[in-house]
Amino acid sequence: MINKFCKKPLWEVSQTLSAVAGGAKPAETVIKNAKLINVCTREIQDNIDVAIAEGRIALVGDASHCIGETTNVIDANGSYIAPGFLDGHIHVESSMLTAGEYAKAVVPHGTTGIYMDPHEICNVLGLDGVKCMLEDAGRTPLKAMLTTPSCVPAVPGFEDTGAFIGPEEVAETMTWDECVGLGEMMNFPGILGSTDHAHGITGATLQAGKIVTGHYSLPETGQGLNAYIASGVRCCHESTREEDALAKMRLGMYALLREGSAWHDLKEVSKAITNHEVDSRFACLISDDTHPHTLIENGHLDHIVKRAIEEGIDPVTAIQMVTINCAQCFQMDHDFGSITPGKCADIVFLSDLEKVTVSKVMIDGDVVAENNQMLEEFAPYTYPDWATHSIHLKEEITENSFKIKARDVSAKEALVHAIEVIPARVGSYDRHVKLPVVNGYVESDVTQDVLKTAVFERHHETGNVGYGFVKGFGINKGALASTVAHDAHNLLVLGTNDADMALAANTLVESGGGMVAVADGKVLGHVPLPIAGLMNDLPVQEMSKLVEGLENAWAEIGCNMPSPFMTMALIALACLPELRLTDKGLVDCTTFQFTDLFIKG
Repeated sequence: MINKFCKKPLWEVSQTLSAVAGGAKPAETVIKNAKLINVCTREIQDNIDVAIAEGRIALVGDASHCIGETTNVIDANGSYIAPGFLDGHIHVESSMLTAGEYAKAVVPHGTTGIYMDPHEICNVLGLDGVKCMLEDAGRTPLKAMLTTPSCVPAVPGFEDTGAFIGPEEVAETMTWDECVGLGEMMNFPGILGSTDHAHGITGATLQAGKIVTGHYSLPETGQGLNAYIASGVRCCHESTREEDALAKMRLGMYALLREGSAWHDLKEVSKAITNHEVDSRFACLISDDTHPHTLIENGHLDHIVKRAIEEGIDPVTAIQMVTINCAQCFQMDHDFGSITPGKCADIVFLSDLEKVTVSKVMIDGDVVAENNQMLEEFAPYTYPDWATHSIHLKEEITENSFKIKARDVSAKEALVHAIEVIPARVGSYDRHVKLPVVNGYVESDVTQDVLKTAVFERHHETGNVGYGFVKGFGINKGALASTVAHDAHNLLVLGTNDADMALAANTLVESGGGMVAVADGKVLGHVPLPIAGLMNDLPVQEMSKLVEGLENAWAEIGCNMPSPFMTMALIALACLPELRLTDKGLVDCTTFQFTDLFIKG
């Protein structure tokens, strides 16, 4: 694969690099007196120099002969240096930041490259929305590699999205300079069922010689997992158990071990490394979804590496899992992932290895961040008007929009399916609960922790509304709404009463999207997300304060789970077991069939 993400291609500067390494030309920059974290041999080498020219590494070792009058010498003073950190799977939109603001937030933490899957914006605005994100990211030093959204919609036929991506659209994107592969193939039922649509999408990627990334959330690790991998899927971030990650690595699939704001999988899946005498080359660390407060308080990949170390993974091994392993997963290790001759000079300085304390970050040989501050400035980017007006409802939402008529209007209670969420996990349970019927309509029941839920189609004014019930948030009053509702990102509302639910929904209609918590007729917390209903162009610090206010509002009405709005956002994702709700109704995600809300008694 020809890499478009370095300052200059290797073939263009190879002669210069050889001359610098041999002492015939001076280096532009030389790093002296560093402790090199050598991810090629899994060792730490003392007193190492690195000579840099044309944005690439010319020499690693003793660089005294590479220093000339114009050479910029950086004395590492015994600091550790590691290759730039790479996040192998990330949805930038889940940070609620634009790509530019996201870059400002993560680069100072050592992240020099991301493999982004913008399927959130693509589900709303299609490939035109993806192009906006690429333009936004392209003005920053962060290397934003595109993995084309594969599942728009996530599972065809079960939801209404703002766009459609098929094999032809995927094939088109494979010609884009920014594209290195396919985003997570969540439609594993289509792969296992050998549908033309799913295999057409993966086939277009494989034909282009690029990487297919995966999403296999089933606990089955036998014939189904084999079939999924055999289709060409190279990696998967949906391991939640030790045995999941181990099985994938044993079958030659890269296990992307996730630790995001809401999905705290690392404690369990790290055991695939620590409990077994296995080679860790097929393990990577990724974030998947990270919100602003986490980026401010904890960091990005530096935090995830630290968490891996806390779980017993050797520090150098953990560094490998965000550098060379990730680069090899995407077949880009000829340019990324190690501090070796010829590679891009993407280098992270660490003052403390165990704590993963980042002090300086270089990208293509330039110091772009130091002491947690971005040094490089770049031009602003403005999203077009069509990207900031994405809510299109057929009818006005009122209290009556949330009425759920009982099958037996004369009954005092109704037996229904309820989606029970799991704190800090992506899965859910299908629970059978009896709810009160008042004047012929089924109501929420806070004594059972069960809330009425609705999903309104917001892209094409179809008027579709799906109704259901959700359990597990601990809410005792009020309502919540969000246009961040994976992956179709329709308008999702849940609450204890119809009046607050209507207020929550209409607050987001007025702000162009976002997330909101209300109670007793008042807005308690509101995060406006006018860009596709997913993002805001405010700086990370301001977004963090808004999100913190929303989290406090959640707590005020009874919920104390971590990042509850991220758990809420998965209620509508029809590819995660066991039960989900879309604008078309309840989906049994174990059989992939619609199911009636009411259960026959």
